[in-house]
Amino acid sequence: MGIEALGYIGVRAKDVGDWASYGENFLGLQRIDKSRSTLAFRMDDRKQRLVVDADGGQGIGFFGWEVADAAALNAVAARIEAAGTKVARGSRALAAERHVEDLIVLNDPGGNRLEIFHGAQTTSDPFKPGRNISGFRTGPLGMGHVVMHFERIAEVMAFYQNVLEFKLSDYWLRPFPGYFFHVNPRHHSIAFVESGINMIHHMMVELFSFDDVGQGYDLALGDPERIGVTLGRHSGDYVTSFYTWNPSGFLVEYGWGGQLIDDSTWKPFERKFGPSLWGHERRWMSAEKKEDSRRLCIEAAENGQRQPVQVLAGNYNLMPGICPWWDSMKQGRKAG
Repeated sequence: MGIEALGYIGVRAKDVGDWASYGENFLGLQRIDKSRSTLAFRMDDRKQRLVVDADGGQGIGFFGWEVADAAALNAVAARIEAAGTKVARGSRALAAERHVEDLIVLNDPGGNRLEIFHGAQTTSDPFKPGRNISGFRTGPLGMGHVVMHFERIAEVMAFYQNVLEFKLSDYWLRPFPGYFFHVNPRHHSIAFVESGINMIHHMMVELFSFDDVGQGYDLALGDPERIGVTLGRHSGDYVTSFYTWNPSGFLVEYGWGGQLIDDSTWKPFERKFGPSLWGHERRWMSAEKKEDSRRLCIEAAENGQRQPVQVLAGNYNLMPGICPWWDSMKQGRKAG
């Protein structure tokens, strides 16, 4: 029994007004609660997934990791305490605020607040996106993923891997070390980047339709300074996405088409061809690192790195094979 999904995220902000516009009109989240200093959003049948606290800060306030039930929560708490990390039981008031049945609270080795919970509340009211989108891919996969910068990642990786029992998916060493961990079939729910700083890099939300991402990119191009990473496709989870700066000072990845992992057959490996198959110019990186990333994409192309798109049933139409050359290529691949 262990952690099964990233259930919710709390972010810190200087003003909730900026998040109200960004969350609703750009991301397409449904705003369900707003006061002078707090804001909450839905993205599916859960009562809330994203919580904004205007405490004057930036970055992440807390991560909510989900377990199956009370027995699983107690087992995780005992394992964490046995490893030497202090655990506090969340109050009834905090559980009500988070719309969960029960939770524990602790800090990871990097000082990030983790809330591990069970019994998230749902609602029968249909999800109403802030703009016209098809919806978000959540359910057992959780609300998406997060990627964290760390000055040194060895200690924090050991905590997540050995204590919380997250499973390594894959990793790369260029243009910077990055390690990706999963807790369900989503390729990763958290990743760690060793970059010399300690902060969140981004959170990702996955859309049901590729067109949702493209239409979001059109909106982002209206304010190009907000784009932190251009449109591209990742080499690990195969997500096609772009990234924008949110009002809390970190990036949100807006993507589609993530692959699923089967633990019975999956084996972790080093991605020597880098973070992306194409695109994803990381505008936040130095000119030297951007050039290194570009070379990795070109090397991936020259080495024949191509991956099928990852689609849900009913979300595609098959085209007839009417190209003799392509049909012969496919037959050759099958024979090989």
